[in-house]
Amino acid sequence: MARARGEVDHGGVQYTDGSFLVGPLIALGVVGIFVLLLRWTFSRGGSVVAKPAQSGRVDEYGLLVSVAAPSTYIEAEIVRRTLEDHKIRATLAQTLAGPRIMVFPQDADRARQLVSGG
Repeated sequence: MARARGEVDHGGVQYTDGSFLVGPLIALGVVGIFVLLLRWTFSRGGSVVAKPAQSGRVDEYGLLVSVAAPSTYIEAEIVRRTLEDHKIRATLAQTLAGPRIMVFPQDADRARQLVSGG
């Protein structure tokens, strides 16, 4: 059957008045969802990268108490590992007064004995 002059073949697809808007509206909706997800993801806490630890006073470490004040970081690490070898949980803290070995109060007396060589 011959087509009339000026008639366009749409390949069997019927277009309605608003059908040409469906694709762009779906794309816009997906982009909007991505924007909302990314804002939610990156809004918590500011940066994903951890900030470097700040030094504080010796008394600003909660339950932990200072048991040793080595002069260098290397000496402090040696003392901390010695305490760890004796099953004492120890933390090396960089305080404003220099490196300090911090332990829980129930381990403080035993830790002081080990640090002093007793």
